[in-house]
Amino acid sequence: MEAFGLAQYIYAFIVLAVAYFVRGIAGFGSGLIAIPLLLIWFPLLVAVPLVVALDYLASASQGIKDKKAIQWHEIWPLLPFALIGMAAAIFLLKTIDAQLLLKAVAVFIILYALYSLIGKNPQSVHSRWWAIPAGSLGGLIGTTFGTGGPFYVVYLQMRKLDKTQFRATFATLFLLDGANRLAVYLFSGILTTQFLKMLAMGLPVMMIGIYLGGRAHTSISQDHFRHGIGILLICSGIALLIR
Repeated sequence: MEAFGLAQYIYAFIVLAVAYFVRGIAGFGSGLIAIPLLLIWFPLLVAVPLVVALDYLASASQGIKDKKAIQWHEIWPLLPFALIGMAAAIFLLKTIDAQLLLKAVAVFIILYALYSLIGKNPQSVHSRWWAIPAGSLGGLIGTTFGTGGPFYVVYLQMRKLDKTQFRATFATLFLLDGANRLAVYLFSGILTTQFLKMLAMGLPVMMIGIYLGGRAHTSISQDHFRHGIGILLICSGIALLIR
């Protein structure tokens, strides 16, 4: 893996600081911010594992609150299909042209941003059969692009969990899914010495970003936050498309 210059490291630290500041405010979204911006200057196989590992460490360090609220019966149907998606993702990463994958992630980011700006939450409980596409796409997109969380969010919203159940269940699912993804990266040879070096340098940036975001979240309205993130994602997606 190529070595990176000082300007690239500074750029990565700024992106990670912004991404985890957002996560500190909202509780999620760091991958959606960091991945497209890092891909402007870093290879896919560097950016995605880095953010996946930092997200996992962030979740593990924060712990899971309200353990009694975890809805395990909503998690188990997702996991087998997430593993299938992860296996498919490794095949894509090893065989498909990197530029094609880059364009695919740009389109995905833009579509998700548009959905986040205009989408509405479902009004009724949907079937647990939706775990098949949600788990498969979450594993596939999460392992390939580091941004599979939206599929899990949509599924849990469709199941109409209350606020406390949603937060606890999503956090647990993210820890299980993240551990599986890191194991897949490890056994496929994607995690390298260069990756570990960037992870060590990015860890304090992540922790500071989450801390500052956690202190700032009460002063930002949900609507302003959602629109700002949506616009940022659209801009980063367009930047990837014309890269």
